[in-house]
Amino acid sequence: MPGPTPTRRLPVDPFVTALLCVVGLALLLPAGGAAAPVASDAAVGAVGLLFFLYGARLSTREAMEGLRQWRLHGVVLAITFGLFPLLGVACRIFVPTLLPQQLYQGLLFLCLLPSTVQSSIAFTSIARGNTAAAVCSATFSSLFGIVLTPLLAALLLGTHGAGITSRSLLGIVEQLLLPFLAGQLLRRRIIAALTRHRRILGLVDRGSILLVVYSAFSEAVLGGVWRQVSLPRLGILAVLEAALLALVLVSSALIGRRLGVDQRDRKVIVFCGSKKSLATGIPMATVLFPGPALGLTVLPLMLFHQLQLMVCAVLARRWGAEAVAAGEDHEPAPGRGQTGHLTALGGRPVASCAHGELR
Repeated sequence: MPGPTPTRRLPVDPFVTALLCVVGLALLLPAGGAAAPVASDAAVGAVGLLFFLYGARLSTREAMEGLRQWRLHGVVLAITFGLFPLLGVACRIFVPTLLPQQLYQGLLFLCLLPSTVQSSIAFTSIARGNTAAAVCSATFSSLFGIVLTPLLAALLLGTHGAGITSRSLLGIVEQLLLPFLAGQLLRRRIIAALTRHRRILGLVDRGSILLVVYSAFSEAVLGGVWRQVSLPRLGILAVLEAALLALVLVSSALIGRRLGVDQRDRKVIVFCGSKKSLATGIPMATVLFPGPALGLTVLPLMLFHQLQLMVCAVLARRWGAEAVAAGEDHEPAPGRGQTGHLTALGGRPVASCAHGELR
């Protein structure tokens, strides 16, 4: 089978472009006056809908069948919810000389988020890694993140003036966990319809997040939050995030090698361990950080999302080409629990135990 066609063009996620357009709209025409509570209530409803759909499309039973490789998944979870948070806490040394408190809060928050699902699987597939294991590792990360991310946020961000309280955690339960569990309970009844209308639901997913971002950045504009951040500070944030991503990528590869993990599983550790989910992070941020400061809190996550796509695309293509050249271009047959498919960035179908998309 021929390998992916090399290309010098780096991927620019159309969704990131849409997010930037929405941010621009909020800067020019923020939702103020009578429109403000309408936008805020709509954003709250959109968050609940997102997590209901996540729960309905995520097959927990099929994910549990991947526990045979529990050591591999444990390494990914340790990087996602252990190494990343430690590095985020270490970045505290840059406050306030290089980063204002609000941007640091957003940087630390992104370090607490679970991994993506679709892009982690896609990059593992392009790199000719163990795609079946990537499916389950990314799914486990999403499941654990619903509980671990709010708890870590309360522990770490609460000590840095983020104001996370028991009320915030109760909001996580009401707005995120309960809709997610409702989706899980109704999954058998509605999964067929969700699968048939997968493209429409993809638009609903993205539209809901765009609405949440517009509401958040509108509050930030009206609250004068943007006056606290300069372009040089944003440039410094980009450099710090690039260094953070590089450190995690290198550490993930070294951990896999030190543990004696084979090359295909090592790619799972690198791609699943280095990602942070935009689709999960933005809804969680709206619950944990209500108010005008929300816009700056999610800005580091939006920037990191595009950065991780560009860097991992280069790595995946390079490793995939090397695997093909070495005659390692093979993929095990999908397991019994792997149903449906996701399309990799290189156009290759990928087995999936999670219906739909959790970016």
